[in-house]
Amino acid sequence: MSFRKIAVLGLGKVGRLAATLLHEGGFEVIGVDAQLPLSDVPFKCRAGDISDPQVVGELLSNVEAVLSCLPYHLNIELARAAHLAGIHYFDLTEDVPTTNFIIELSKTARGLMAPQCGLAPGFVGIVGASLADGFDRCRSIRMRVGALPQHPTGLLGYAFNWSPEGVVNEYLNDCEVIEGGVRKLVSPMEWHETVYVGGVKLEAFTTSGGLGTMCDTMLGKIDNLDYKTMRYPGHMELMNFFFHELLMRDKRKLAGEILTNAKPPVEDDVVYVHVAAEGTENGSLRRKEFVRAYYPIEIAGARRTAIAWTTSASVVAVIEMVRDGLLPATGFLHQEHIPLEMFLKTPTGGLFKAGATSHG
Repeated sequence: MSFRKIAVLGLGKVGRLAATLLHEGGFEVIGVDAQLPLSDVPFKCRAGDISDPQVVGELLSNVEAVLSCLPYHLNIELARAAHLAGIHYFDLTEDVPTTNFIIELSKTARGLMAPQCGLAPGFVGIVGASLADGFDRCRSIRMRVGALPQHPTGLLGYAFNWSPEGVVNEYLNDCEVIEGGVRKLVSPMEWHETVYVGGVKLEAFTTSGGLGTMCDTMLGKIDNLDYKTMRYPGHMELMNFFFHELLMRDKRKLAGEILTNAKPPVEDDVVYVHVAAEGTENGSLRRKEFVRAYYPIEIAGARRTAIAWTTSASVVAVIEMVRDGLLPATGFLHQEHIPLEMFLKTPTGGLFKAGATSHG
């Protein structure tokens, strides 16, 4: 069933842009944050305490869908409220316990429960499943993503253009993989490898959450499946020193504050995506790759960072597909069940064609 009214909670860079794209796509948007945006936005806004159940309940009673662009730890209560209101729920979380909770909610949902609609998990899972579908039998899917400064400085070669809470969790929580046909948990910041994108040397290592629900979907169908984060060389060793030798793993909030203070966001960023699948076609072994570099582009009259627009466009394209009846209207949405070609044909998904430098 088509819908138009949607609330966007959290109006940081990603939330503001997602709300703007939804507004341009014909949705009636209400944006909510503790503080109203300082700059003009084309959609309606209101200030509100989104940790107050009464405020959230009243808000959700007047919309047909909600998109959370909030810190991951607020999503469980918001998902519960959306479930109670019987409306569609979307978020960007990479947090596995949050997703597992939403999976349980979806069993009795009157609307669609769709977490993990960002870049990773999200878009890369759509790409990985699309590559695998081209084989008679797929033996491996390897997904790599890096959101990085274009002009790195210092030994870390990094800038916190994404949520520090999210990054710290990705670096410290266990990582799901399928190895040799067996589903396993492995440690983060291991399985180190070298990757090149357009001649740029990067390192990749295990981090949590990027696979979304793909282990559930692909178990028994594939021998090897893993997700890694890409960084400039030397980053992993320094982060292991910071978290484990200095024991910052026991002080996650402080770790995020220290890192953000040392490496604040930059405007000139780049998002590297390297997804590869191997399998057989007509009895012959083949490898297929989707390798892209995404840079800042102008959207709605303003220059948007690569991480902001790729994340926003990922979730907005999914919301457009649900509105248009191209995806289910109830239950739980697995990102890897979304057809890539259909995704890229949406008005917002098309940005992934317009804003890409192809390397494969």
